[in-house]
Amino acid sequence: MKSTKTLIKEFQEHVHAELLQDIYLDESLIEYQEKRYVAAIEKYESLFGEGEVEIYSAPGRSEVGGNHTDHQFGCVLATSINLDAIAIVGANEGSIELVSEGFDELLKVNLDDLALNPEEEGTTVALIRGMAAKLKEAGYEIGGFKAYVTSDVLVGAGLSSSAAFETIIGTIFSGLYNNMEVSPVFIAQAGQYAENVYFGKPCGLMDQMACSVGGLINIDFADPSEPVMQKVKVEFEDYHHSLCIVDTKGSHADLTDEYAAVPAEMKAVAAKLGQEVLRKVDQAEFYAKIPEIREELGDRGVLRAIHFFNENERVGKQVAALNEGRFEDFLQLVKESGNSSYKYLQNVYTNKDVQNQSMSIGLAVAETVLGNHGVSRVHGGGFAGTIQIFVENDFVLEIKAAMDGVFGEGSCHVLKVRKYGGMKVLA
Repeated sequence: MKSTKTLIKEFQEHVHAELLQDIYLDESLIEYQEKRYVAAIEKYESLFGEGEVEIYSAPGRSEVGGNHTDHQFGCVLATSINLDAIAIVGANEGSIELVSEGFDELLKVNLDDLALNPEEEGTTVALIRGMAAKLKEAGYEIGGFKAYVTSDVLVGAGLSSSAAFETIIGTIFSGLYNNMEVSPVFIAQAGQYAENVYFGKPCGLMDQMACSVGGLINIDFADPSEPVMQKVKVEFEDYHHSLCIVDTKGSHADLTDEYAAVPAEMKAVAAKLGQEVLRKVDQAEFYAKIPEIREELGDRGVLRAIHFFNENERVGKQVAALNEGRFEDFLQLVKESGNSSYKYLQNVYTNKDVQNQSMSIGLAVAETVLGNHGVSRVHGGGFAGTIQIFVENDFVLEIKAAMDGVFGEGSCHVLKVRKYGGMKVLA
């Protein structure tokens, strides 16, 4: 570990500029990141005093293909991005003390009590306690620490701020107490467990895997306990395209039941056909029994099942197109994914508030402005938050101006594919 004063001096003297370039992939961001790290260390000092610390980072993620397929044991294509959460971390005896940027409350978790507490459901403490419980259950060492966490991952914008937080907690345990030997895949699984069981949100495993593993990855969740993962070694820059995420400023508040309904309805269809999830259902049998499924379960579950079957196959086509250099085919598949999410999955807006359709507006404006210069789609869980745009580099300024004009300055973020998942930045 290095002292907080030493690290502040090193960042101010640009000692770690090359490291920051390697992590964030954008030379124009180095000065910003240096100041960000210094501010985070100074905040840690104000909370916990000067001392020796380590620095950890976990990225946000962008889903490229496989919208709502992971919870049905399907396939996804996702990437980590160069927006991240960072944590300044010092050792602590017996408990975790943590403060997140924007919140004054000091969160405390006693590691002698890792039992599920229903009163903590929906809280950050629940995620921390759940991560610690899962790692301990698996035989890993856990221990206390003091941490200040600050994040550039947009909260409620579909970039998986919660998964980034879970990843950074798991990576801290790995670094401080397990010589960085906890596998990124297990950290992701622990994050899903914490979110499902302790936090009370039914989510799949894609977000945590993308944040924890890093890079552009294709994941097959046919066996969620041992997901099959492969790196897709493609740079969008090689095809003169940029990846943009647009924050349409829709709130994710009070939408948990909307998200929960997606896997619930899909699983209800699967159960009607004698299976746990749609990945195990025979498509021919499904289509043959649509009339009786409609009669018992209604229509939306049927449409969402159709989305799953098509989207799951589409992920494989996307990976093949990228691996074979057929970028235009890949873009067409991205567009098809968005159309399927809108028409069949129906997760672009909530029926509870049909006059609030910020994502619909974003997609409509993007399609109109882009023309033949790119494609757009719903991003992440949906219902509110962000849309994704692949756009020609020469057209980035035009689409950024259009999106910022509708949703406010800084709404459109031009991102890079980060090669690292959860990591120890400095010790």
